[in-house]
Formats: sequence, structure tokens, C-alpha cells
Amino acid sequence: MRIHDVIDRKGADVVTARPDSDIAALVDLLAEHGIGAVVVSEDGSSVDGIVSERDVVRALTDGPDLLGRPISSIMTADVQTCSPDDDLEVVARTMTDGRFRHLPVIADGGLAAIVSIGDIVKHRIDELQTEREQLVDYIQS
Repeated sequence: MRIHDVIDRKGADVVTARPDSDIAALVDLLAEHGIGAVVVSEDGSSVDGIVSERDVVRALTDGPDLLGRPISSIMTADVQTCSPDDDLEVVARTMTDGRFRHLPVIADGGLAAIVSIGDIVKHRIDELQTEREQLVDYIQS
């Protein structure tokens, strides 16, 4: 299975934010879309960074002034990415080993989608359920 199989099921929508937007706007985006991470992009196509709920929580030790700071001050700038043709199991292992939950997908030199570890797990569970049903049908026929 490939990452494009996950994207085909879940969709390719990606929420992005500019690096100079403040963290209060980021928190609003996360809540509004019910997501755990936002790709930081100056132009909506490049990947300048990624910022997650975890990043916000960790930065809260800086106090309430955090919300007025730019997203770039807490984002991860060295972002791991994958392509639509990457193997699902390899990507899942990369995410697990790297201890991150979201991975931007790059195609044709630009941001194409984002996948979460939850998306990958759901896809795998659905796949196993389909295989199980096929085996049961085969055995019962």
C-alpha cells in the first residue's frame, strides 16, 4: 500500500498558516478545523515548517505572552516529508521512530496533502477488516 491510497480515502485538504501569523491565530485554526497540526507555509505550497498542539503546549511554559508570538518561534523547521508513492509501512515506521504524528506529502515540488499516524492506522484497520471479510466469505462458500 502507498500513501496515495490513504490520501484517496481521506482527502488532500491541508490547513496552512504563515510563519508570521501569531500563535493565537494558530490555536483558532487548530480548533476550527479539529486538527492536531498545521503546515507552516509562506505561499501555501512550500513547507517552511510544521507546528502541532504539542508545540503549543510545550511553549506554554513561556507564559501568556506566548499567544502574541509568531508561529515561526515554536514551529519545527526541519520537517520530514513523504511522497504519494512512499510505502505505507515505511512511513508509519518513520513516524513512530521519529515520534511525530503528522507528515506533509510533497508531489511535483509542492505541498499536496498531509497524513497523520491516525490516518495510516485507520487505513490499515480498514484494510485488515476487508481481508477478514473476504476470508470469511471464502471459507463459508
